[in-house]
Amino acid sequence: MPRALLLTGDAAEELDTMYPYYRVQEGGWDVDVSSRTMRDVQLVIHEFDPNSDAYVEKNGRKLPVDVPWAEVDVERYDALIIPGGRAPEWIRVDGDVRRITEHFFARNLPIALVCHGAQVPAVYGLLKGRKTACFPPITGDMENAGATVIDAPDVVDGNLVSCRGWPDMPQFGRVMMEVFSKSVNSASA
Repeated sequence: MPRALLLTGDAAEELDTMYPYYRVQEGGWDVDVSSRTMRDVQLVIHEFDPNSDAYVEKNGRKLPVDVPWAEVDVERYDALIIPGGRAPEWIRVDGDVRRITEHFFARNLPIALVCHGAQVPAVYGLLKGRKTACFPPITGDMENAGATVIDAPDVVDGNLVSCRGWPDMPQFGRVMMEVFSKSVNSASA
């Protein structure tokens, strides 16, 4: 059975995290959640409020962790998922997060980036020359990292599939599973 690694931390957006988490399982995959420690991750819910210039945030569910970053054996996984929220801005400074992310890019394995998730590979220079979607306010950051930002719900660039955020989940989920399945099918052929 193929296995995905969901790389996250506290303040990951709940829908950005839980939708791909369940979608890969619906597709017949196992998924392991990885964070800094084995402590449950505190997810957050982002809402758009007409009385606020930015989204508002409240605590969401807690997500159990299967393996800490330092103990991830990257060879066990067929795909990587990096959800959005505020987690990407702080997890990207961890050396093990870099090791894990670079492994998937170097081996051309499927990678799903949701919303702010693109911040993780961008800081390592891994999006240079690549197409990606992202949460619109970080478009400049992605362009400064050398990426071409596409304003669409399901952007595919080879092994990379991305979206702008949780409102894109219906389209993104289907395309994510197509990219993941294609990779596993070509590996077993």
